[in-house]
Amino acid sequence: MSVQDDLAAVKRSLEDLVRTVGQLERSVTAEGGAPAAPAAGRAESLVTIPDTPYDSGLWTDTDDEGLGARDRHAP
Repeated sequence: MSVQDDLAAVKRSLEDLVRTVGQLERSVTAEGGAPAAPAAGRAESLVTIPDTPYDSGLWTDTDDEGLGARDRHAP
């Protein structure tokens, strides 16, 4: 394909995307208008992760990704 063919294909794809987004916007507007409000209790489901280091005992039988096991050497 030439550059002109590639550009024409991209232009067609972009026009299809714009048309599809327009149809989606119209269908959402027809179904209910405004988007739904976020749930009031949503913030309660957040979990705070502490900055303290994890217990190293949790990682005694694990492999370091890409490095292999701690007590063995790479081939």
